[in-house]
Amino acid sequence: MHAVFIVAIVFGSAVILAGLLCGTILVIIRMRQSGSGKANQGSQDEALMVQELYRGLEKMEQRIEALETILMDGRDRGDKK
Repeated sequence: MHAVFIVAIVFGSAVILAGLLCGTILVIIRMRQSGSGKANQGSQDEALMVQELYRGLEKMEQRIEALETILMDGRDRGDKK
């Protein structure tokens, strides 16, 4: 009797696993087909956000360099007095 349960569990789990794999593949294919137009818009939005972040970081870098220059000038003037 235990052997029947073991065989049923093994084959049942194999069938369920195959079904899950096929279902997952079908969902992925459908998402790619239906989301192609939305994906373009999303990637454009992401590209714009990344460009905006890059510009902001460049401005921040310039400000930090200016502050470093001011601090270094202040130290140099303090040493000379």
